[in-house]
Amino acid sequence: MVETKQINIVVAGPRGRMGSETIRMIIGTPGFRLTAAIDDGHDKEKVGELLGISELDVPVYADIDACLSAEHPDVLIDFTNPEAGKRNLQAAIDFGVRPVIGTSGFSNEEVEGYQKLMEEKKLGGIIAPNFAIGAVLVMKFSQMAAKYFPDVEIIELHHDGKKDAPSGTAIKTAELIEKTRKPKKQGAPDERETLRGARGADFDGMRIHSVRLPGLIAHQEVLFGSKGELLTLRHDSMERASFMTGVRYSVRTVMSLDTLVYGLENILD
Repeated sequence: MVETKQINIVVAGPRGRMGSETIRMIIGTPGFRLTAAIDDGHDKEKVGELLGISELDVPVYADIDACLSAEHPDVLIDFTNPEAGKRNLQAAIDFGVRPVIGTSGFSNEEVEGYQKLMEEKKLGGIIAPNFAIGAVLVMKFSQMAAKYFPDVEIIELHHDGKKDAPSGTAIKTAELIEKTRKPKKQGAPDERETLRGARGADFDGMRIHSVRLPGLIAHQEVLFGSKGELLTLRHDSMERASFMTGVRYSVRTVMSLDTLVYGLENILD
């Protein structure tokens, strides 16, 4: 990983809960510099005015092309929504800016397409369903456990403002489990749902359940069952600051990558 003297960063979605936390992380990190923010509907304002941080005299752009062409940042961090995230990722590629994307909703085919474009430009970047180090470790541990425990169910719990279900983290966990788990359809052979959806989503025979409640942030439990024993792997993010270690690490790491990586686990030492 190559350290640079200063990394200039633009943040998309500064008023969002993850966006504002990201800005605070940048401000407090030596070697990071917030150069601008992108916020649809807010143009020619200051980030400090939006967030109530009076000393933050950094411009806000409504148009990402205008922002990237004027500011020439090294990195774009995006925690918006799937539609905006895809537009912003494409703009970053067009302008040669290294993207760090925390927005879910990218299909494997879309990721492969962006990877091809970025490899042509030797441009590094990352899309990560979850930037919490603990959550990524649960994914990796789940992949290890699935070799010995093929009966598995995933329960992901998030705040009630989350729009996608299941979460990107749950899907990524299931994809990793699929690599080591023998295919198996779980439950009774004649299982029947008396209420549709009661058994959750079906991914390669394993089940994924989504919980949405106020008071939650981001939580995941992976349950492995076998004769006479139950293995439970769980991670809880109590506040959004838990994601910032992974975001900070990703910003520094993409500076030395020449392709797009999907998943924080693929750049951890």
